[in-house]
Amino acid sequence: MSKKKKGGKLHKTLVEQILDKAKIEYEQIPFATHEAGDVQEMEVDESKLDQHTIYKTLVASGKTTGPVVGVIPLDTHLDLKKLAKASGNKKVNMVPLKELVKTTGYEHGANTPVGIWEKLKYPIYFDNTAKEQGEIIVSSGQIGRSVKVNAEAVCQLVQGDFVDLLEVDGE
Repeated sequence: MSKKKKGGKLHKTLVEQILDKAKIEYEQIPFATHEAGDVQEMEVDESKLDQHTIYKTLVASGKTTGPVVGVIPLDTHLDLKKLAKASGNKKVNMVPLKELVKTTGYEHGANTPVGIWEKLKYPIYFDNTAKEQGEIIVSSGQIGRSVKVNAEAVCQLVQGDFVDLLEVDGE
């Protein structure tokens, strides 16, 4: 019986291969997924992971820069005005869901700052909370796959910046 049966290490995603090449340590984190209409969504076991350490990768577009990427905690909201200011745009708008794959190469739920930078070199901005937390969880480029990684190492890899991106209650 072969030792390479299911249940061992997962195959490496392109993002994990990029992190390996850059000598950035990470931990593979698989999530259970389910179908919600035509979009898969992650089911996160809240008892195991703090949603504030899981980061979503959001893609907007501005007239000056074209696509820009904001990386913020899952349990927060992106302030588009702050992303516009950080990226040198007067205004940015979220890329429509139907244009996401065409814009980034990733489907909703699989967008990753590492893969987007590797393929497209879009400007990437991480909310300051990522730097404060140290380790964050970002998508590994596939639905149901993420990596826990050092925020500063990933930010440096994608030539990103740490800025204030979060919507504040009452704004």
